[in-house]
Amino acid sequence: MPSTLAVPSPPGAHPRTGPPEPDHRSRLFRDLGPNWFASVMGTGIVATAAAGLPAHVPGLRTAATVVWALAAVWLVVLSAAWAVHWTRHRERARAHAGHPVMAHFWGAPAMALLTVGAGTLALGSDWIGPQAALAVDAVLWSAGTALGLVTWVWIPYRAMTDHRVSDDSAFGGWLMPVVPPMVSAATGAALVPHLPAGQARLTLLLACYAMFGMSLLASLVIIPQIWGRLVRHKTGPAAMVPTLWIVLGPLGQSVTAANLLGHAAPTALPRPYATGAEVFGCLYGVPVWGFAMMWLALAAALTVRTARNGLPFTLTWWSFTFPLGTCVTGTSALALRLHSTAFQGAALVLYAGLVAAWALVALRTVRAGARGTLFLPPVPAPRA
Repeated sequence: MPSTLAVPSPPGAHPRTGPPEPDHRSRLFRDLGPNWFASVMGTGIVATAAAGLPAHVPGLRTAATVVWALAAVWLVVLSAAWAVHWTRHRERARAHAGHPVMAHFWGAPAMALLTVGAGTLALGSDWIGPQAALAVDAVLWSAGTALGLVTWVWIPYRAMTDHRVSDDSAFGGWLMPVVPPMVSAATGAALVPHLPAGQARLTLLLACYAMFGMSLLASLVIIPQIWGRLVRHKTGPAAMVPTLWIVLGPLGQSVTAANLLGHAAPTALPRPYATGAEVFGCLYGVPVWGFAMMWLALAAALTVRTARNGLPFTLTWWSFTFPLGTCVTGTSALALRLHSTAFQGAALVLYAGLVAAWALVALRTVRAGARGTLFLPPVPAPRA
């Protein structure tokens, strides 16, 4: 894996070191894969997680709105750059879907759209007004949901038919193409009350629950494979280790979705189904939150262990941000649902960790981008 790309390279590659080649500026767009959109996700979740915290922190909403604006601008810039990539390097762009590692990060563009859209409705309305914010969110949610449903089928299909996969191939990135529908479920809950009462609200709510299920069940198939690979084959290359944090994504986001959909259910479902949806948020959310905290501790321990021997910077470091952010939103949802001071405190602690992780990764990304090393392609590792 090059030290510059957002995903770990396949076995047999290692980080490229040293200064960039003299002509690296002409190659800015050549290796711009879908993994780059993880930086939009990681930035946007800092804003949206702040908007849902179960405590008032002076000045936080303003700061979060600034971060949302940064994520929105970066989404536009990155989308334009990706369009150039597809125009100038179409064959390389198509090859990403056939790559056994890079292909899975096709889920990132969809989640980037959904994250910025959710931030627009939650925070952007302060600047652009509620009607404009709702319109932008509706467009981004629709586009992100459509793309996410495509990746849910397309990338696993490619993995099952084209990719060369070995016993030790499972890694956190396998979750990337199947998580977008869960993000759609969580962010779609905020749109339910804005639809006309009746069939429109009911259809959106049921669609969100259906996407909740399709993402959750796929994640329950993949996570045991990641666990098994760790036990049998250990952590593998250092560049792969940050992707272990991706497991937190479907866990935290499902807790968030279950509670936000439960909150929206009374506006669309008759009782007792509305009450059942609210109860489900608690009965599902607390146990899964417990497993997420266990995985957080495990992933942190493995990351620290790897860092002691050297953890090269790659854009996989953005895996430290969005998945952790979903734990913040899930914890905040439980705190508000249960009026729990314990969950409230946990949400604040997790958010502090999220901000620290984002600041570190963003700084390293800017520095690597300024040096040009972010734009170098992978190079083969020397054989033993």
